[in-house]
This record gives sequence, structure tokens and C-alpha cells, in this order.
Amino acid sequence: LSNFHVAINSFYRMEDHKYLYFVIFFTLYMLVLFANITVIFVVISNKVLHKPMHIFLCNLAVNGIYGSTALLPPLLATLMSPPHEVSLACCKAQTYFLHTYAIIEFTILSVMCYDRYVAICYPLQYHTIMTITKVYKLIAFSWGYPLVAFALFFILTLRLTHCRNIVGRVYCSNYSLVKLSCDDTNVVSAIGLLSAVVYTFPQLVMTFYSYGHILKICFTATKESKIKALKTCTPHLFAILNYSVGCFFEIVQSRFDTSYLPFETQILMSFYFLIFPPILNPAIYGLSVQALRGNIFRLCGSKNKLLPLK
Repeated sequence: LSNFHVAINSFYRMEDHKYLYFVIFFTLYMLVLFANITVIFVVISNKVLHKPMHIFLCNLAVNGIYGSTALLPPLLATLMSPPHEVSLACCKAQTYFLHTYAIIEFTILSVMCYDRYVAICYPLQYHTIMTITKVYKLIAFSWGYPLVAFALFFILTLRLTHCRNIVGRVYCSNYSLVKLSCDDTNVVSAIGLLSAVVYTFPQLVMTFYSYGHILKICFTATKESKIKALKTCTPHLFAILNYSVGCFFEIVQSRFDTSYLPFETQILMSFYFLIFPPILNPAIYGLSVQALRGNIFRLCGSKNKLLPLK
């Protein structure tokens, strides 16, 4: 299988406008890098932002770069290569990177949800509960659990024998690799569904538990406290909504026939999950969190002062 290559079918439909698509995808990648590196730099360089929520946000930005780098540079290379093919090894590697990106994203969002729960329900004990040691443990969990949990399941996919080589999407995924197999994949598919529960169950429990207690507190709190809680949770709720929309598009495209949709719509649905959260998350938090917004504006202002005025 060393010479086995996977043909990415969607790229043939982009052939007539491949230079336009190249510019669009390249611009999106640069935008992702700029937005997330800005957040990381601002958080790291300002000691006042060395707080649990901002550290988690920094990890969210790192994961955004991780996921978009697993998608867009290989996509640009495949788009410009006439065969529009990738090696099976590269396809498997991309599958692992993209799936772990998605699980890490959800895990970090659930950890951020827990942080908001502690901040709202136990404001006086917040710094005692959210110690730097606990923050590091939560970060280690956010990355370690998805990387290991998906790897244990992905081993089954790696052992399959492939006799087909046409992938209908613009990138490789576990479901597309299973569909390329000539083995009996019923067991793998069943284990896949079970594994999806395993590597998302802790995050779901943490999210529902945290927001359940936040709602309980809000029912008995004063109007001023409710507004403060809502203001605190709004950026996170938008981030979860954004992630959920991407999950919905991914499930629809993976499990249902969407060939009747316009090609541009299919491309948007494929990319939403991997492009829009890394672009929108820095914007959502950068504009909503006052401390972060002020530092970003000061950074941009200091750069503008260096530019010569004509």
C-alpha cells in the first residue's frame, strides 16, 4: 500500500476556478493565523491576562491553528497538483489531526464552561478553586484525553484494507476512510459510534452540569447579578453555538446525501467546522472581554505609531 493514493474528488470540480479558490483558502488561512497568534501574543505578553479564562482562551487559539494547519496547507497543495491525489499515509494523518482538533475544541470549551461555573457560583472561592496547578491539569486533560481517546479507536481504521480510492469531500475523515475499505466495516462503524460517545461524554457532563448550576443560581439572584452572569457567559455561549453549527453540518454531510446541494454550499458546510470557529472565536472573545479587547487595541495602536505618516 506504499504507492496507494487517495483521489480527492471535490478538487476536480474546482479545476476551472482553482486560482480563485487558492486565493480564498490562502486568505482564510492567513486570517486564522493572524487572529489566533494575536490572541496568544497578547495573553502571553501581558501578566494581567495570566488568568484561567485567558489561559484557556489561549489554548483555544493554539488548537485553532492546529486544526486549520492540518486542513489548509495540504488542501492548497492538492488543489494545485494536477492529479489531485494524496498518499494514503497523508490521508490517515490528516484524519487523525482533524478529528483530534474537533474533540480538543469541544474539551477546551467544556473546561471554559466549568471555569465560568466556578466564577459565577463560587466567586469568593474562585482563586482558591482555580489554582494554577488545577488550570495546568485541565489543560493537560483538554489535549491528552482527545489525543489518546481517538487514537485508541483510530487503530481499527488503520488496520482496514483499502480497495477504493475516491474521497468525495475536500479532506480526509475517518468515515471516508472506512468507506474506502473492502473489509466488513459494520463492526468498525458500531465501535465508532460507541467511541464517539466515549470521547465526548465527559465534556457533555461538564457542560450541562456547569450551566445547570449557573441557571439555578440565576433564578435566585438579583437582576444585577443576572446581567453580570449573562455578560460573563455570552462569549462562551456564542463559541458553543458556533461549534454546534459546525457539528451539525459535519453530521449532515457525513451521514446524508448532500449531492443535490450547490457545490459552493457543500464547500461551505465542509469548511465551517474547521475554519469559522478559529476565525470567530478570537473575534468573539477579543471584542467581548474588556481586558483582552483593550490590550489588542493598544497593540494595534502601538503598531500604527510605527508607520510613517505621509
